[in-house]
Amino acid sequence: MLENLEHMRENFKELEKKLADPEVLSDTERFKKVSREYNQLKPIVEKYNQIRSAEDMINENTELLKEADDKEMIDLLKSEIDENKKNLEKYNEDLKVLLIPTDPNDHKDVIVEIRAGAGGEEAGLFAGNLYRMYHMYADKQKYKTEDIDVSSQGIGGMKEATFIVRGEGAYSKLKYESGVHRVQRVPETESGGRIHTSTATVAVLPEADEVDIKIDPNDIRTDVYRSSGNGGQSVNTTDSAVRLTHIPTGLVVTCQDEKSQIKNKDKAMRVLRARLYEIEEQKRQKEISDNRKSQVGTGDRSERIRTYNYPQGRITDHRINKTIYQLDDFLDGNIEEMIESLITEDQTRKLKTMGED
Repeated sequence: MLENLEHMRENFKELEKKLADPEVLSDTERFKKVSREYNQLKPIVEKYNQIRSAEDMINENTELLKEADDKEMIDLLKSEIDENKKNLEKYNEDLKVLLIPTDPNDHKDVIVEIRAGAGGEEAGLFAGNLYRMYHMYADKQKYKTEDIDVSSQGIGGMKEATFIVRGEGAYSKLKYESGVHRVQRVPETESGGRIHTSTATVAVLPEADEVDIKIDPNDIRTDVYRSSGNGGQSVNTTDSAVRLTHIPTGLVVTCQDEKSQIKNKDKAMRVLRARLYEIEEQKRQKEISDNRKSQVGTGDRSERIRTYNYPQGRITDHRINKTIYQLDDFLDGNIEEMIESLITEDQTRKLKTMGED
């Protein structure tokens, strides 16, 4: 471990030099890559430096204590040794968390797919609630959102919606939202006041780069058609909507948000690439370990992860048994408390797994 940390510190110094190198500064992609590596190592190296400093202070004061004969000096040295030992214990715990293997996708933008599930029109309304919630959360986090395909259903509801969330670390936060979300409430159309249960499914995919997934153009069938729904003057007048079919897998992606056929095709390709990347990632996870079992249910679309109970004004996440009694606030995009709790639980489980290994 010590050897690895020393290697990280040396690597960090090299990255620091590269960030000041004019050649790196002039190459945008290389600069982004070096910056990302630098930022990943920075907290680890800083914590390691704190550990080394505390250890040095303990050793130095211990040696001085051997020669001290003044009571006041002895008390001062002992006090400093005790304080540094406490700090050292905390620093080591902090370092363990920082050394938890990170998800290589955490820095990526994400593609979010929301689909109405069981519950008919009420499920569509709930899907619309989730769509609004994630857009408001993204706005609070200073992320940018970009709709790809939104299929409206009834009044204020939607059958499905696909959109991009852009921002550093977007996937590291939103990946915990994948799964089945359940709502319990009295529908506006229900005259008897009975509580209905409906569901919506959320999938959060890291946006894949072309280097992550290579798609053979011959494997793609492209269909164009006229847009429907909101979209401006070009709706129903031009064949701007695009449907891509990936022949080997049967995956189908549509996009009609833009007035330009070219832009719609580009967006659809990004979604297709993300879905294919997800398939490859699932295969990789199964091959290398039972890693998913140590995570907080991330990535499993069939798992019921959360219940939104309107009569009691609460949200319960079933993976960590956490309940928040601020439903309206939560649906206004204030979901950070739940996400932070999920991250903490995920880290705790991974730490336990590391200790067992």
